[in-house]
Amino acid sequence: MADPRIVIVGAGPAGTRAAETLVAAGLRPIVVNEAAASGGQIYRRQPPGFTRSAETLYGTEASRATAVHATFDGLVGKIEYRPETLAWNVQDGALHILHGVQASRLPFDALIIATGATDRVMPLPGWTLPGVYSLGASQIALKAQGCAIGRRVAFMGTGPLLYLVASQYVKAGAAVVAVLDTSPLSARLRALPLMAARPDVLLKGVGVMLRLRRAGVPIHLGITPVAIEGDGEVALLRATAANGTALEIACDAVGIGYHLRSETQLADLAGCTLAFDAASHQWLPVLDQDGRASVAGIYLAGDGGRILGADGAETAGKLAAYAALADLGRTVPDADIEKLRSSQRRMDRFRRGLAIAFPWPAHLAAALPDETLVCRCEAITAGELRHVATALDAPEVNRAKAFSRVGMGRCQGRYCGLAGAEIVAAARGVGVEQVGRLRGQAPVRPLPIAARVDGA
Repeated sequence: MADPRIVIVGAGPAGTRAAETLVAAGLRPIVVNEAAASGGQIYRRQPPGFTRSAETLYGTEASRATAVHATFDGLVGKIEYRPETLAWNVQDGALHILHGVQASRLPFDALIIATGATDRVMPLPGWTLPGVYSLGASQIALKAQGCAIGRRVAFMGTGPLLYLVASQYVKAGAAVVAVLDTSPLSARLRALPLMAARPDVLLKGVGVMLRLRRAGVPIHLGITPVAIEGDGEVALLRATAANGTALEIACDAVGIGYHLRSETQLADLAGCTLAFDAASHQWLPVLDQDGRASVAGIYLAGDGGRILGADGAETAGKLAAYAALADLGRTVPDADIEKLRSSQRRMDRFRRGLAIAFPWPAHLAAALPDETLVCRCEAITAGELRHVATALDAPEVNRAKAFSRVGMGRCQGRYCGLAGAEIVAAARGVGVEQVGRLRGQAPVRPLPIAARVDGA
C-alpha cells in the first residue's frame, strides 16, 4: 500500500520536529512554508551574505535555534519541501496552496498545522504614526535586516517578548530609552507558584530584566498608555505611571505588543472547534493532549494551538506527528510519548502563570477615545465600533464586521480582531466571550489577481 500523505504547514520549531518524527518513521511528508527559509518567526534566519552571530540574533536561545536549523537542513532531501508557498485554505480534505501565481490543491491523509502566532496589539492614539512597530516587526528588522527601528526606541506592552526584544536591541548596540509594561509587579508575584514549574525559564527572564537594568534602561511597571505623538512621525510616548504621575518618553520609534495571538485561521477553515480561553482572552482550537483537533486527520502543533514558547512548540510538533502516525495505524513509542506529554503539562502550567503575570489589558479597550483608529486596513475607529454595537444593535463581532467592515482588510482581523471584540463587549456591557470571534475566511492571506488555479 502507498504511504499516507501527511502535509505539514510551517517550518518553524513545531513543523521541523513534526517532519523529523515522520521521517524517522519512514515517511516523506510534504512541508509547506510561506517563508523562503525554515526557522519560523522566532528562529528567523538572516539573509544570504549576513554574518551576524547566532548569539546576537537569538540571545539565550542561540543553541536551540541553530539546532532547529541544522535539523531542518538535514531533512531537506528526505521531505518534499515547498518554500515560498502560501497555505490559504483547507477544504474537502485538501490544503489549498499558492506558489508565485500558481495555485493548486494538496489532498492529505493527515494535516499538521504549525502556523505559529502573530503579535497581539492594543490600539492607542497615534499608533498609526510612522515609527510605530509591533514587537515582532521590531525583532524582524534586527534579525533579517540588521537594523533598529529607530535611533531612540521605546518599547511598550507586556509579556516576555517585550523584554526579550528590548534586550536584543541593547545587545545590538541600539539606544533603548525605556520599557513600559502595563502589568504590575503584584501580578508576577501572584503567578510565581505556576511559573515555578519551569525555574530555568523563569531565571532566564529575570536575567533579561537584570541586563536591561544594568544597561541603564528605565523599566516602568503597571503603566497606562495614553498616546504616541509627533508631527508626521514619532516624537513622544505618553503614559501614566502606576503612582498616577505622567510619563513622557522622547523617542523616534515605538515597539508595542501584548504577548501573542495564535494563528487559528486554517484550523477554523478546516471546521475545527474553537473555545474561549479565559486566561488569554483568545479563542483557541479544542485539542487533546497530543494535538488532535475536533476534525479527524487535523492536528495542531506549536503556538497556533497553545502558546508554550519555542521549546514547547518542538515538543508539540513531535506529539502531533506521533498522533498522526498512531491514527494511521503506525506503531509509536508509548514511553517517549508519555515523557513528551509530561513536559507539555509542565509547560502549560507555566503558560497559565504567564497569563497571570502579564495579563492582556482588556480594560484599555473600553477607555479608548472614540477617534482612535482600531482597524487600520478599513480605517474603522473605536467610536464607529461602539456605534454599531449599540445604535445598530450588533450583538457579536461578525455582525459588527458586516455593519462596519472591521476585520475585512488585508490582515483579516489579525491586528484589530481581539481589541475590536473587547470594544464591542464593553459597549454592550457583556463579557468578551459573549460577542464571539471573527470567523475565518479564505483566503487567509491576500492572493494576487494573476493567481492561476488549475485543476482546483
